[in-house]
Amino acid sequence: MLNKCFLLSALFLLSVLSSKGQQADTVATGRPKFVAFILPAAAVTYGFVALNNNTLRRFDNYVHKKINQDNHSFHTSADDYLRYVPALAVYGLDLMGIKGRNNFRDKTAILIITAAFTTASVDVLKTSSNRMRPNRLNDYSFPSGHAATAFATAEFLRKEYGEESIWYSIGGYGVASATSVLRLYKNYHWFSDVVAGAGLGILSTKFAYLVYPSVQKMIWGKKKSDIVILPTYQNGGPAFALSGRF
Repeated sequence: MLNKCFLLSALFLLSVLSSKGQQADTVATGRPKFVAFILPAAAVTYGFVALNNNTLRRFDNYVHKKINQDNHSFHTSADDYLRYVPALAVYGLDLMGIKGRNNFRDKTAILIITAAFTTASVDVLKTSSNRMRPNRLNDYSFPSGHAATAFATAEFLRKEYGEESIWYSIGGYGVASATSVLRLYKNYHWFSDVVAGAGLGILSTKFAYLVYPSVQKMIWGKKKSDIVILPTYQNGGPAFALSGRF
C-alpha cells in the first residue's frame, strides 16, 4: 500500500508545477507572459532556501524518513528511462501525423537548446552546492538531474501539443512527477532536490523557446536551407552539430 508521503509528494509535484502550466503562456505576439515563469522560479528558490534553512531541512528529513521506513530495499531503473518519455512522445505524435507547434527541425533545435540549458545549470549547481545524497553515495544531490530532465521534456511536450489536448500536458507532467518520486524512493535525493530540479527543467524549456526565434534568425535568416541539427558528444559533454547548406 502506498504510504501517505508518496501521495503527498506526487500530488505536490503534479498539481503545483503543472496545474498552472496548462494555461496558455504566450500572448498574441508570441512573447511569454512573465507569470509563466513564477511557479518554476519559486520551485528553484525553494530548493536554494532549503539548503540552509533549518525548517525546510527538517521537512526534507521528515519526508526521507517516512519514505524509507518501509522501503529500505526499494530498487528500480524506471526513472532512468521515464525522464525521456515526454520528449519521445513528441516525436511519436509527429510520426503519427499529429502536428505540433513546430516542424521537426525547429522542435529538434529547441530540444537541443533545452538540453544544453538543463545540463549546464544542473552540473554547475551540483558541483558548487556539494550537498550529500541521502544514501551518502556522493555530494551531488542538489538539484535532481533526473527531475530536471523529466520536467524539461514534460514542458517540451506541453509547449508542442498542449493546445491540441490538455491530456498531453497532464500525461507528460504525470510521468515527470513519477520520475521525481522514484528518485526519492531510491534514496538518491531530498525532497527539495527534486522540487528545485523540476523548476529548473521547466525554466530551461521556457528559455529555449524564448531564445530560439533569435537563434533561428541568426542561423537561417529568411533563406531556405538544408541544415540538419544533430546531437553529439564532445570534450566530455553534450553538444550539437550543424551540417548542410547555409
